Amino acid sequence: MGDLGVAVVVEDDADVRNLLEAVLSQAGFEVYSAADGRNGVEAVRDHGANVVTLDVGLPDIDGYEVLRQIRQFSDAYVVMLTGRTEEPDLLTALHSGADDYITKPFRPLELRARVAAMLRRPRPQSPQGRTPAPAPAASPLTRTAEEAVLVHNGLALNRKTRSVVVHGDALPLTRSEFDLLQELLRVGGAVCTKTDLVRVVRGEEDRDDTYVSESDERAVEVHIGNLRRKLHEDPQSPRWLQTVRGVGYKLTPAEHERQEIHDQR
Repeated sequence: MGDLGVAVVVEDDADVRNLLEAVLSQAGFEVYSAADGRNGVEAVRDHGANVVTLDVGLPDIDGYEVLRQIRQFSDAYVVMLTGRTEEPDLLTALHSGADDYITKPFRPLELRARVAAMLRRPRPQSPQGRTPAPAPAASPLTRTAEEAVLVHNGLALNRKTRSVVVHGDALPLTRSEFDLLQELLRVGGAVCTKTDLVRVVRGEEDRDDTYVSESDERAVEVHIGNLRRKLHEDPQSPRWLQTVRGVGYKLTPAEHERQEIHDQR
């Protein structure tokens, strides 16, 4: 196995496939490849992939269906590649569970940088490749001395195990969803701009010179929307995530603070 684990390339274009194999091999992965979707799913399963590059336009089944099947058994990081540049394709990829999305033609250094950013925030895996169930939640509105566990309104996020529970029930999140939620909890009630959150997803929080496009900010909106859906948020009275129009997002007030505000009215 390579130093960084196993990568699987699912790509029907032989030239692009060979380029991806070379880039990932040079980065330190043991690389396997497939020229169609069904063989790609099996390659991910058979080799226990850590990272998957997945073409959207495959000859048998499209990349979104391949991703759906992969997500049934694997938490591998998935980067979708496509020649399409329309925003709906980006949204579809992220809604389907992709961790990142790159349009063709792409620069090899960009791909390596995107993969490196994902691997800087590893998520734990069980032997079967699924995220283990989180530990029980801490008491409401508390943090440990090391701030390893961040808790807000019945939600507990464990930074060390990268796990989340809501009222004792495990909440399965993608890497990006976890990172965004962690950042919002970390800063308390402060507002996080969409640009700030794009950098969180990229693992570039300490940099303020990276280019952030409208599509990048739209991707953050999709991730936040997925988080709200998984949390079963009430749009009229959210418990965790509040939109600051034209700026970004912040946590809703803690429940005891909300009660105090209600009592003062």
